[in-house]
Amino acid sequence: MKNYNLKLQMNTLVITLLSAVLSTGCGKKTVAPLKTDTVVTKPPTDTYKDPAAYGTPFDKVPDTKDIVMYEVNLRSFSASHDFKGVQARLDSIKALGVNTIWLMPTYPVGVLKSAGGLGSPYAVKDYNGVNSEFGTLDDLRTLVAEAHNRNMAVILDWVADHTSWDNAWINNKSWYKQDGAGNIISPPGTGWNDVAALDYTNSAMRTAMIRAMKFWVLTANVDGYRCDAVDFVPDDFWKQTLDTLGKFSNRKMILLAEGVKQSMFSSGFQMTYAFDFYSTLKGVFAGTQAPSALFTSNNNENATVSPGGFKLRYSTNHDVTSSDGATVKIYNGKQGALAAYVLAAYMNGVPLLYTGQEVGSPKQVSIFNDDPIDWTTNPDMTAAYKKILAFRAAHEAIKTGALTPYNDTNVIAFEKKSGTDDVLILVNAKNSVNDFAVPAAVQGAWTNGMTTASATLGAKVTLQPYEYLVLKK
Repeated sequence: MKNYNLKLQMNTLVITLLSAVLSTGCGKKTVAPLKTDTVVTKPPTDTYKDPAAYGTPFDKVPDTKDIVMYEVNLRSFSASHDFKGVQARLDSIKALGVNTIWLMPTYPVGVLKSAGGLGSPYAVKDYNGVNSEFGTLDDLRTLVAEAHNRNMAVILDWVADHTSWDNAWINNKSWYKQDGAGNIISPPGTGWNDVAALDYTNSAMRTAMIRAMKFWVLTANVDGYRCDAVDFVPDDFWKQTLDTLGKFSNRKMILLAEGVKQSMFSSGFQMTYAFDFYSTLKGVFAGTQAPSALFTSNNNENATVSPGGFKLRYSTNHDVTSSDGATVKIYNGKQGALAAYVLAAYMNGVPLLYTGQEVGSPKQVSIFNDDPIDWTTNPDMTAAYKKILAFRAAHEAIKTGALTPYNDTNVIAFEKKSGTDDVLILVNAKNSVNDFAVPAAVQGAWTNGMTTASATLGAKVTLQPYEYLVLKK
């Protein structure tokens, strides 16, 4: 008690002396009492810097119209299931006529709520990491560099709509969509229970996503992205992101959207998916749709393409193979598979080849398991694919020419012209011999585009089951 009274007397004296001092002086100031409950804090400083650029930007990225794309499923491409296995076959990919390689997701895969086998490569655990089952960052860099040395661009698969449940981002709960009880949810209506849906109303998450996409352009020297499920993500995010990537003025980017909205072109994508064309193509070869339906699908899809944009056309890809089987099953054998690819590659758009398609692999390849392709099968099919793509590369009419359809009950026939370049395509869409009544406008002298032999069209052409005839003036 005594010590308390002494302290009180001393405090009183100090306050009295301080008051006296403050009451004297120039008299020009009034000193406000100090508010001891006020804490002044600075906003956190954003210390982010772009990573240093690795390598030299690739200066031979093809124009969109010239792209021939090859999708690599790393788990099935080679017995080693890694980047080095792809690197070992780069010359074989190049020899097909390919100038752009799309690598399916190369990031660490989530293990929580994972669906099947090794887990979906589309359940990304770390946007800035490399999946150790495929190799290291240096292995990826070497693969990209070796592809560039062969004049092939490389794009990565990007998953922006969702992450795995064990992605570090999950700790930022506000970055994800939630139900009424505040629980993070999977993408609504999809059944994709191995992933959690991101919330694009969160600006911090958007910033992190854009930085991650910049990371691989700079860190691995890749040439763009195939973006997964783009229609699930707001258009303004894609516009913001692709505008940001466009600031790399010394780089030409390839940007493919797995979606159908025309607004994707305004956002900066050069290509969107031809879902309807594939569905119709499959229906024609199954006999459930008329051959003429393919022209309708072609026209409908082209109506959604902005000037300078293209559809990605395919007869298979990783989703198709997983759900519908190999091309030799979907199109009733080797010849049917080749005929279907002629239509996908020639009618309009940018053509795609998928892992194992070029050898007619009969496997229903899963994206969840290691299941290597036997590259020794069907060398005749590989040779045929090379010829199909070589003809496309040589003819501007195939890439951008105006299309004239010639409707027939069994044969899909069309002519394409660009300036003096004139080609005619006839594909028997039936597993039976059929005659095609040749329109007078295209009767006469042609050259066979696959054999270079001279060909003269009269009033009728007889085509064997699934035979295709590719002609040039």
